[in-house]
Amino acid sequence: MFARATLTVLHRWAGLITALFLFTSGITGAVISWDHELDEMLNPHLFKTSMRGNPIPSVELARLIEQRDPRVRVTYFPLRPKTEADTIRFFVAPRIDAATGKRFLLSYNQVFLNPVTGEELGRRSSTAAWPITRENVVSVLYRFHYSLQIPEFWGSNRWGLWLLGGVAVIWTLDCFVGFYLTLPVRRQPNAARPDAVAKVLNRGFWKRWKSSWLVKTSASRYRINFDLHRAFGLWTWGLLFIIAFTSFSLNLYREVFVPVLRTVSSYTPTPYDQRKPAALDRPIQPKLSFAEIIGRADDEARRRGWKTTAGAAGYNGQYGIFSVRFYDKGEDHGIGGAGPSQLYYDGLDGRLLGEKRPWTGTAADMFAQAQFPLHSGRILGLPGRILISFMGLVVAVLSVTGFVIWWRKHAARAGRKRRGVMNGNPGVPAAALAE
Repeated sequence: MFARATLTVLHRWAGLITALFLFTSGITGAVISWDHELDEMLNPHLFKTSMRGNPIPSVELARLIEQRDPRVRVTYFPLRPKTEADTIRFFVAPRIDAATGKRFLLSYNQVFLNPVTGEELGRRSSTAAWPITRENVVSVLYRFHYSLQIPEFWGSNRWGLWLLGGVAVIWTLDCFVGFYLTLPVRRQPNAARPDAVAKVLNRGFWKRWKSSWLVKTSASRYRINFDLHRAFGLWTWGLLFIIAFTSFSLNLYREVFVPVLRTVSSYTPTPYDQRKPAALDRPIQPKLSFAEIIGRADDEARRRGWKTTAGAAGYNGQYGIFSVRFYDKGEDHGIGGAGPSQLYYDGLDGRLLGEKRPWTGTAADMFAQAQFPLHSGRILGLPGRILISFMGLVVAVLSVTGFVIWWRKHAARAGRKRRGVMNGNPGVPAAALAE
């Protein structure tokens, strides 16, 4: 009983600490399961065009963006539009201001171009939390989901990731505590009856636990709230654990997840795992162009016998790494959401650093690759995304019902203490009134 009481306290405080975070992450998660569809629906002027014709090569469009605004460097872009009716979205990052040694302050990090004419159709920021407009609302929700839109300070832009990563660790551990607390207290067997143990374990115990899976709709509002909290948690426990664990692994991927994975299994490090990121105001300036890297990647892919062509290219200045993704039109999420095949190149000398092939490698490699597909539901395709969207609402419901349970019990305890003081009960400290 002592252990159960201790776990009850732990579950209570874990829930109070994480409730608000999980409520917001649950609601936003239910929405961003459909981020691409919602974004395109809200902003057709950015994603669609009526112009038809031969598209200008994306590398030329990237150079055009940098010519129009010398403060920016293009960091990622697809090499072709998804369909003839689609625009091309380019991601950009600020260059370093020679006068200050700091990054230029930009009001945008995405640029949308007409692929046929090169006309700029719009700019927006996916990192700014305010003001919220039709153009950035989906991006704001997406970033809020995993980082709370906490801005960069003290030279790092990962504070939000670390905060919600810590919340996810508490949530993951609390999944086991919460499950244990749904189990009924075992009755002590009667030593005078030899069959008492068997009866408790095989009949009485499971019969009493069955009620934990049900919601008694004819009971009081408090009891219905309690039953919802317990039953929803039980019926969806496996999915809740997967979402909690993958929230931790994705947010603390390089800080905790990969180091721990390396200690327990054979993990193949990526080029990013093998480098320490440069300071945000000291990015590594590439000495090769996108066109040169894409040409090398195309040649290497053919040499390896890859059937798909290069579909997108990017450069990460913090690590000095080019990446080229290979996929056919509309398949940029790859098989089961694990992403497309990629080749990595050094930004300074252009040497090949490695590759990524979805669902290949050691067991640890594939386990690491599965984290985002599991978290997003894309591992099961459209049904998985629907399920994850529903689970976002479940997480929000569990957060609210858990808080209500605590509040009702807290209010009841406070009432008993006040009544005890008013009746002159010496066993109740006067300070209880200030609780």
